[in-house]
Amino acid sequence: MRTASVTRETAETAITVEIDLDGTGSYDNATGVGFFDHMLDQLARHALIDMKISAKGDLHIDDHHTVEDVGITLGKALTEAMGDKRGITRYGACLLPMDDALLRAALDLSGRPFLVWNVDFPTQKIGTFDTELVREFFQAFSTHGGITLHVDALHGFNSHHIAEAAFKAVARALRDALEADPRKADAIPSTKGTL
Repeated sequence: MRTASVTRETAETAITVEIDLDGTGSYDNATGVGFFDHMLDQLARHALIDMKISAKGDLHIDDHHTVEDVGITLGKALTEAMGDKRGITRYGACLLPMDDALLRAALDLSGRPFLVWNVDFPTQKIGTFDTELVREFFQAFSTHGGITLHVDALHGFNSHHIAEAAFKAVARALRDALEADPRKADAIPSTKGTL
């Protein structure tokens, strides 16, 4: 079973993440940040990861700590659930259109975190949500999930569409990378013998 439950508590946030990498994409995400919950729902649904996230954060200040700390906790849960990564495909990529937006995501579950982020938003806010927090989430998620992640916005003029396409593109790439490799189901996908 590729599952994990991780709790992280700081003076700023209290977060619990439960995931099943072999799920159907069911979700129950409650962070107190409406738009962010919508994006996490997209991540779960399109990666086919069952995901339950509960977060209580210092939203009276802003959304930053909550969004970043969810990324940290989700990354840690992903690392735990993958175990030694035996049998996974390891790499995934997706070119995802959403109306005016076209986003490309490519990733490697290498254990070597690195984020390349070429995404600009035409507005600073989506409702009350700061668009710069999209990058903050993926920075935290890739760092603590040990993911080399490249995200590029090729087109787009609607900030909501750009953000949602980014989450969906990463989700689809993650789904492919986590799938079992039918030709190497018992092997760790590296010449090093470890990831």
